[in-house]
Amino acid sequence: MTNPLSFALKDVAKGVAAAAVALLVSLPALAQTDPLPSWNDGPAKQGIVDFVARVTKEGGPDFVPQAKRLAVFDNDGTLWAEKPFYVQLFFAFDRVRALANQHPEWKTKEPFASILKGDYKAALSGGEHGIAEIVGATHAGITTDEFAEIVANWFATAKNPEKDRLFSKMDYQPMLEVLAYLRDNGFQTFIVSGGGIDFMRVFGEELYGIPPAQVVGSAGKLKFELKDGKPVLLKLPEVDFVDDGPGKPVGIQMHIGEQPIFAFGNSDGDLQMLQYTCLKPGPHYCAFVHHTDAKREWAYDRDSSVGRLDKGLDAAKEHDWTLVDMAKDWKTVFPAE
Repeated sequence: MTNPLSFALKDVAKGVAAAAVALLVSLPALAQTDPLPSWNDGPAKQGIVDFVARVTKEGGPDFVPQAKRLAVFDNDGTLWAEKPFYVQLFFAFDRVRALANQHPEWKTKEPFASILKGDYKAALSGGEHGIAEIVGATHAGITTDEFAEIVANWFATAKNPEKDRLFSKMDYQPMLEVLAYLRDNGFQTFIVSGGGIDFMRVFGEELYGIPPAQVVGSAGKLKFELKDGKPVLLKLPEVDFVDDGPGKPVGIQMHIGEQPIFAFGNSDGDLQMLQYTCLKPGPHYCAFVHHTDAKREWAYDRDSSVGRLDKGLDAAKEHDWTLVDMAKDWKTVFPAE
């Protein structure tokens, strides 16, 4: 006669084994529950997680409906590196070289002569006027579709000269995780940058998961034409809108139509965007990426000619905004190539 107790013990053993297998299977999943794995534990990381938890908790005092969860990010120095010069300037420099045969006068005309000699600092010594001249000469006279194709082809192989790394791999892994984390929690994410809107729209979706309609940037004037019977938009050399400094809140209103509740920048050019987001009632989150890592990236703030963070440092202290210390808060800076 079979002992009933032996059947019971076998059933218990099977149950224990099954539970052990289930636990082992679940361990990798448990290890991946950290939404920001490239961030070191600390106030900066915890502040992001806590804010998202508060605004997504239905019935909570800080709950924000999904339609109102708008997050804005500067691009240069916030989502990717901006040293030694802005990426779009390197594109413009290469365009000057590509178009030089059509403009023999550039050999002696500044700022083009300095670009052709590789003296970029001299080329940029003319300030905003000189930059506008470079951009106008290299970005205009073609259709928006032609421009997008040129940018895409350049972007596929162009490298940062100091890091010998593709510009497409100079984005910040911790910030990619923030973008994904916000979207997983019902946020819409937008780029709001001083860079050219047509330039950023070429790579924004592939690089950051941000589609063209959610990119706000500086813009040149456009002209509608029928070219060989087909509708095109021709890029003109005149500046239409500068999305920097006080222009950023204006750009947000023009393109988005509502105030965000979450803003990330890295320089004084982002200060007004953070003020527009956080100097108001209701739940909000503002942060600056503070470039403190000379070993893995660059260290700069108040005295930098590119991405200066001076007034923003003071404002962050005054308003208790987050300063993300790149050297301390980020486990890694760039994604694996």
